Amino acid sequence: MDFMALLGIGLLTGVTTALFGFGGGFVAVPVVVWANAALGPDAMRVAVATSALVMLVNAGFATAVTPRRTLAALRGGGPLLALLAAGAAAGAFAVRYAPAGPVRWAFLGYLALTIADLALRPGFLRPNPHPRPRPRPLADTAAPARGPLPAALGLPIGAVAAFLGVGGSVLTVPAMRRAGHPMRLATVLANPLTLVVTLPATAVSLGGTVDSAAAQAHAQLVGLVDLRAAGALLLGALPVIALLRRRPPRIPDRVHAWAYLLLLCVMTAAMAFAG
Repeated sequence: MDFMALLGIGLLTGVTTALFGFGGGFVAVPVVVWANAALGPDAMRVAVATSALVMLVNAGFATAVTPRRTLAALRGGGPLLALLAAGAAAGAFAVRYAPAGPVRWAFLGYLALTIADLALRPGFLRPNPHPRPRPRPLADTAAPARGPLPAALGLPIGAVAAFLGVGGSVLTVPAMRRAGHPMRLATVLANPLTLVVTLPATAVSLGGTVDSAAAQAHAQLVGLVDLRAAGALLLGALPVIALLRRRPPRIPDRVHAWAYLLLLCVMTAAMAFAG
């Protein structure tokens, strides 16, 4: 794929990182599969690994420019973060040895199930008829600190996210939404959670190898990571993240939720037609 095309798609990953907390995973995976079609079945493994690196940098940058008051919602979330990291390391090791075809179909299947869940089950697009108690306001410092999600969810979220190269936001944002957080806060908090997931996943991916003979023509591969594709995507994404964090658009909560769901639908279609 042409470098300028990757750069342009990088702009989109910046938008998804800043507005939806995706970190770029759902955009990066189909794009990198296309860019590395010559690798055959190994293209999916390279896409997952490259996606982890792109999300690591995007999520780290987005977290760094997020107001500290907003990140205070993560206080008390140490056990959740530790389990996310442990699950991510396990998922990243698993994808190194899993057949590429099933990983691709697992990616598509997971997206389809997520879309159906968000569209049909109350709590994301429409109010839950039996809501849980709302989370405490961020300014309520007298209330006991707790993480944004139950710590027990960290291990499965980290493992699935690293295995599929999605960063975790598609699991954490709906869960935080159903816990009572507005979309704005849920998508912002998804970035530091994605950072925790992608750090061990990227470290594991850099030590992987591609078995395909076509890999000899890909001098830009370091481990399983396509540095050329990652560099182009990040070059487009980082300025957009900085701009949208400095001047975030005012999006009604319901519109924000619908846009999140529609973006998942677009990414599912893109992956279905990827090489």
